[in-house]
Amino acid sequence: MSEETTHFGRRQVPVAEKASHVAQVFHSVANKYDMMNDLMSLGSHRLMKRFAVELTAVRPGHQVMDLAGGTGDLTELLSRKVGLTGEVILTDINYSMLSAGRTRLLDRGYAGNIRYLQADAEHLPLPDNTLNCVTMAFGLRNVTRKEQALKDILRVLKPGGKLVVLEFSHPVNPVFNTAYKAFSSLWPAVGKAITGDRDSYQYLVESIEMHPDQETLRELFSDAGFQSAQYHNLINGVAAIHTGVKPG
Repeated sequence: MSEETTHFGRRQVPVAEKASHVAQVFHSVANKYDMMNDLMSLGSHRLMKRFAVELTAVRPGHQVMDLAGGTGDLTELLSRKVGLTGEVILTDINYSMLSAGRTRLLDRGYAGNIRYLQADAEHLPLPDNTLNCVTMAFGLRNVTRKEQALKDILRVLKPGGKLVVLEFSHPVNPVFNTAYKAFSSLWPAVGKAITGDRDSYQYLVESIEMHPDQETLRELFSDAGFQSAQYHNLINGVAAIHTGVKPG
């Protein structure tokens, strides 16, 4: 019987090995992650994240998880929203990214309403019906079993709780898509020059290509049990914000 495989960029790898391959990518880039994000997006990722946080509609006292939160960009914004009576759980499967996020946030003076948790998005170590909102920025495409992760996120949300996922997507205009592919093809070379690591940024380009398009991901939200699943295209679909609500 053949072993089950999944994509790691354009390569097929055993399902059991994908998480370790992705972990190595983020161990490698953690120290330069924020700098490279600014370079590759020309700073636009910061505006996208602000829009995503506005769509959460979180307020003081809410319990929120920033899943696959990396260096904590969304956590910082959410921390202001929930106030001292609320809590943000910065969660990442990768210790290097989580550590970088904790250091960055503490250096900026964010403490008191932030908790740090190393965990797998497919198996969240939280009780049912715990959170008002879960956010995920540029992390879902790295998850091996996206359907399983969406179902577990649904489980930990309270009835009426919201999932907001910001992720690279697929430009809707063919001409724009051609120009974007030419631009993104430069990222591995830039990654090599800035971080000394070409392969991790080659994986980034390939993982974007392999990620489900907007409609397919919206259907995955609905299939997992989310209501009102919808999306907002950003920069002609270079990225998209998908949202869904837990019934109840």
